[in-house]
Amino acid sequence: MLKVDLKQKESIVILEPDGDLCKSDFKRASAIIDPYILENDKLNGLIIHVESFPSWDSFSSLLEHLKFVNNHHEKISYLAFVTDSSLGIFAEKFMDFFIGAEIKTFPFNDMQKAKDWILQLDNEK
Repeated sequence: MLKVDLKQKESIVILEPDGDLCKSDFKRASAIIDPYILENDKLNGLIIHVESFPSWDSFSSLLEHLKFVNNHHEKISYLAFVTDSSLGIFAEKFMDFFIGAEIKTFPFNDMQKAKDWILQLDNEK
């Protein structure tokens, strides 16, 4: 399951995966995020808040995840991984080659620091 929390005032989406991710998780996330992006042209930031990274329940779920990233990465200014998993740092380095957003990793209990980082950087523009 993927919890999607759109903070409209800050223009930030917080994604909190729990258990194996399925295709419908990404479709539901898109249904929440896409109308906001259409109206506002972008998101200041996306926060992925997860203690340890989940897997996908099927190959089609992985493909839907990649489609979600492809459809949204150009409209997101900042991406924060808030996790204690070493995969967060790997993802930060790996994804830097594929998406235009500025990426940073924070410890799992530092959600507020991640939000502050996104909002501070957005205010500097």
